[in-house]
Amino acid sequence: MIPQGPGPGTIPLPERVGVWLTSWADRLPFPLRRIVSRELVGFAILGGFTFAIDLVLLWLLRTYTALPIPVAVSASYLVAFGLNFLLNRTVNFRSHAPVGTQAVRYALVVAGDYAFTVGITWILTRAGWDFRLARITAAACVALFTYTAARWWVFRDRPVTPR
Repeated sequence: MIPQGPGPGTIPLPERVGVWLTSWADRLPFPLRRIVSRELVGFAILGGFTFAIDLVLLWLLRTYTALPIPVAVSASYLVAFGLNFLLNRTVNFRSHAPVGTQAVRYALVVAGDYAFTVGITWILTRAGWDFRLARITAAACVALFTYTAARWWVFRDRPVTPR
């Protein structure tokens, strides 16, 4: 028997992975389930995964190449954010909108992430905070900004308007 391609009722692999990745959010107690959406769970898991990829790639570049730190950090950062974009688009937010507009919006979000990270860290250290606590606080603010921008601007669902 020759295996056939996916039938009309088959859920595509990225969507099945997304459901598997985020389904545990449905088992949270009701008050928490209202706050913690499936997209937030998926975003956090994928963010942790791509951050790990960023660190491994940075380690590989620093160990096996003579690239200067700024180049190695930038390369690993860009690869991680590119992978994060693709995974969030296909697995988490399951978007079918044109990729070009979303990629430009996501690039703007990444630029905002960088500016927020530097700005918040600098402001808090100037206010007397320990730099580690300032950086962790900045990361939390950036994560909230990035999730909000991804959910309601980059990957938002647009209702189809009849013509």
